[in-house]
Amino acid sequence: MLIDTNKIVSMTEANQNFSNVVRLAEENGSVVIFKNNVPKYILLDIDACRLELPKSDERIEKAAKRKISRAKWL
Repeated sequence: MLIDTNKIVSMTEANQNFSNVVRLAEENGSVVIFKNNVPKYILLDIDACRLELPKSDERIEKAAKRKISRAKWL
């Protein structure tokens, strides 16, 4: 997995300066949080990744199939 070094944050920094990490995620779309020098978590800005969550009465599998079928036409 390739990770942009500008998007890497340590767990200590995330704990101590969470608002700065959130700001970084807003600017870049995501931030990778490392724990013990290993990538452990990803903080995503939902607006940046344009994630469409399924409707409450819709099953996740059905939503995934719909997204995949739309992606095939792009």
